[in-house]
Amino acid sequence: MVALVGLITTVIQLYIWALIISVIMTWLIQFNVINTSNRFVYTVGDFLYRITEPVLSKVRSVIPSVGGIDLSPIVVILLLAFVQQLIPELILGAR
Repeated sequence: MVALVGLITTVIQLYIWALIISVIMTWLIQFNVINTSNRFVYTVGDFLYRITEPVLSKVRSVIPSVGGIDLSPIVVILLLAFVQQLIPELILGAR
């Protein structure tokens, strides 16, 4: 059971990092620091968009942007951090 909890928390942590990298990459593209005509940049950006957008779009439908600032990544990261701390207590604490 400990290995399963470790795997789940690691996957959640990797998804949190994917969200953070996706947000930073979006900023860099918007400010023309990196260019999507570069094949590697486009591939990484497309991959991050495909894995993060389904979750972010559901949160965006509930929480609108505030003054042009998208708060959905912050909400998702906070929820994932909460779940990441809750899972070991639920699975391992129920012994």
